[in-house]
Amino acid sequence: MQEFYVTVTQKVPKPIDHATAIEIIRSLRYWNVHEPSIDDIIHAIELQIRYQVSFWDAMILQSALQLECDLLWSEDLNPGQVYQGIKLINPFQ
Repeated sequence: MQEFYVTVTQKVPKPIDHATAIEIIRSLRYWNVHEPSIDDIIHAIELQIRYQVSFWDAMILQSALQLECDLLWSEDLNPGQVYQGIKLINPFQ
């Protein structure tokens, strides 16, 4: 959510206002959240090496795997690519 907030209020061509960002984040409080374990960190390192992505992107992928996601919205990873069954979509394209 931290990355989302910074991106939508500062990094996109048409940023949204802070109050709108807060409301969006508030509405997401009911989503399932993955709390990484030591094993998740190790698996993320393996994903980083396998896919040649940043460690932080690999951690996002690992959390998506643990939450059994089919889709992952990301501006950083390759849109359309499938990582272990998870399809990447860039929400800004």
